[in-house]
Amino acid sequence: MLRPRRDVAFALRSMPITISLDPARQDLDAIHRMLAGTYWSPGIRRDVVAEALRNSMTAVAIDDATVGLARVVTDRATFAWLCDVFVDEHFRGQGISKRLLEELERHPSLEGVRRWCLATRDAHGLYAKYGYQPVPEGRWMERQGPKDAWQDPVARA
Repeated sequence: MLRPRRDVAFALRSMPITISLDPARQDLDAIHRMLAGTYWSPGIRRDVVAEALRNSMTAVAIDDATVGLARVVTDRATFAWLCDVFVDEHFRGQGISKRLLEELERHPSLEGVRRWCLATRDAHGLYAKYGYQPVPEGRWMERQGPKDAWQDPVARA
């Protein structure tokens, strides 16, 4: 059986970037700061991010600090939801999100997953390169929980 690679390093404009799936390498404070500023998780609480990371498979991109992440929520057999793909604005356009996705998709426990899905507002071109396609109209539905269950009260004000 293949063992999952924990850390993979690559050079980016003479800067070494490490992609890691090791939960011990996740900087919760940095990840929380990133996600709390996104359009999909504005003001998300730190404890909610911590719980999400504990229950997901996450790849992080590390320079001297965390500069990107991608997270998968999965049963590791039939379904995987790719979410929270984010790269710091100073590091965008350099292939980091591509490397994050590649490392997650090649993980041995995810190679046979039957269905992957995601939601995006503006990265359709990136995900199309990985075989993602729009879902037929009317096939998917969602239910959102109340914002006070996950969002910082200051962000709701």
